[in-house]
Amino acid sequence: MTFKEQLNTIKKNWIIGLVLLLFVLLPFFSGTNSGLSKSSGFGMPMGESAEMAIASDSMGRYYEQGFAPEVEDRKITKNAYLSTEVDRGTFQSSADKLKSIVKLSNGYLLNENVNKHGQSKKSYYSGSYQIKVETSKYDSVILQLKEIGEVQSFTESMGDITARYTNLQTELDAEKSRLAKFQQMYNQADEISDQIQLADKIYSLEKTIDYLEQALSNVQMKVDYSTIRVSLQEERSEYANVALVKFSQLIDAIVDSFNSLLQLIFVIFPYAIALGLIWLVVRVVRKRR
Repeated sequence: MTFKEQLNTIKKNWIIGLVLLLFVLLPFFSGTNSGLSKSSGFGMPMGESAEMAIASDSMGRYYEQGFAPEVEDRKITKNAYLSTEVDRGTFQSSADKLKSIVKLSNGYLLNENVNKHGQSKKSYYSGSYQIKVETSKYDSVILQLKEIGEVQSFTESMGDITARYTNLQTELDAEKSRLAKFQQMYNQADEISDQIQLADKIYSLEKTIDYLEQALSNVQMKVDYSTIRVSLQEERSEYANVALVKFSQLIDAIVDSFNSLLQLIFVIFPYAIALGLIWLVVRVVRKRR
């Protein structure tokens, strides 16, 4: 094919070339970004805790496993969270019933927080309570608390702190043994300087032993007494969420609609130019023919 024939072929097909060129340049006019982005919506896989393993019994309750398998007398703690809803106008009587249950079970109400929400007919009360009861009465108290209102949610957890208790007991026994040896050395010492040094060590050991005994008592207390957290909420009015739209919300809606319209115009604008050029070229070609 001669150069003249090639030139004639290009002239006949120049419309196709122009269309292809417009589609190649179109992303630059529309402001689109063709780069690849890496999604960060996938989190890192959760690692297993090195301190404890979680297991559940046949009742679906969860245990935190301690590393003391050789101990037969397990130290188990119990904790529960109860969320319940009561009828409108009965919040105060329901709260009094909760306190009565705690008192009759010889428990302790550690914390009480009551709030009033809304105004006039839309108002309602909610309260949160933290309770300590003897573990032997735990199941009975839970059943009574569930009868106060309609249970919304209930979770229960049981923790095995046998390893912690055993380690404290072992450390306490070792410190007591050291104390007995230092007291024996003190009684046998003849030099005043030696007695002074031994007295300082004995004093330090006695403080350590007091600390360990207190820590051991606290751990045992967690086993002897269970913690129950209760969320008590009064039923809300059917008209609680009914309200006229604010004027500021209407203005925000108008501005958002106008912004959306502008965005749509600027997205369509490059395509409209491209289609207009194509239509103009086709019209010119037809007139020449």
